[in-house]
Amino acid sequence: QRITTARWSRPIIRFLEGYVAFLPVAFVLLLILLVGRHHIFWWSNHVPDIPEKRIWLNPPFFFTRVIVVYLIITLLSVWYIYTSVRLDVGILPESGAKWARSIRERMRKGFKDERRELHSTHSLQGRLAVFMAFAFAFGWIVLSWDLSMSLDPHFQSTMYGWWFFMGGWVTALASWTLIVMAWRRYLGRYDLIQDKHFHDLGKLCFAFTAFWGYLTFAQYLVIWYGNMGEETHWPRLRLIAGWRIPTLTGVTLMFGLPFFGLLSRAAKVYLPTLVLFASSTVVGLWLHRYLEVYPSIYGVVDNIPLGIWELGVTLGLL
Repeated sequence: QRITTARWSRPIIRFLEGYVAFLPVAFVLLLILLVGRHHIFWWSNHVPDIPEKRIWLNPPFFFTRVIVVYLIITLLSVWYIYTSVRLDVGILPESGAKWARSIRERMRKGFKDERRELHSTHSLQGRLAVFMAFAFAFGWIVLSWDLSMSLDPHFQSTMYGWWFFMGGWVTALASWTLIVMAWRRYLGRYDLIQDKHFHDLGKLCFAFTAFWGYLTFAQYLVIWYGNMGEETHWPRLRLIAGWRIPTLTGVTLMFGLPFFGLLSRAAKVYLPTLVLFASSTVVGLWLHRYLEVYPSIYGVVDNIPLGIWELGVTLGLL
């Protein structure tokens, strides 16, 4: 939005920027995850006996890479949001929590004319956004290889990173849509956030749902006709025994319902249907992530593990 200087999203873009508040928390959780790495990445006790991956999955290189990549994404994102919040602090000095008064005073130092600050901030954000786009897209793909695909170190797919990234992106759009609806109602700003914004959000959700479906089918098709053991075992495991129904349910929630449901304009601007299909995507990604992790750790099971731990993690993230 910032790189293209988009205007349509200005009344609602701050809701999406607010997601950055979770990145530092997630970074701490990542460090905690690495403490218990031997319970998740079974190969992390030693260099894996896979010739092609001995360097990439070398434990010191692996964990250093994960931390550095995530730290770069977090620092760039927090820097970007700092510039946004600084404009608010400079224009509305009397607003904000009491405990952050001293922080706001430091942020206001050197704040000049509003028009000049707006111009210089948007110029800085335009440059930051370019680096963020590269860091986030490439960095998130690297993290998908390291934290998701490597759970099964014998599996490899060149489309896996894009598939993982696009699932996160389309679900960010869907959850953003739900949050915009909730805050419009809470703030009573029906004059500022209008049906045209939901129409645009619905079009974005529809477009990237289609792209996620394309990546999913393309990856499956290539693995199917390639028929190579190091690739076919991964989707096969998720289509047999106890994992089969969750897999088909996940595809339906991530693609089937939102794709066909959001075809019409009416479904995008009628809020109950938009809530239904956006929620379908959000729940579908939860199942998507679950199926990336659990089959690789548990193998073939008749009854999938779904209990207090899984629900606890979900509630914690919410």
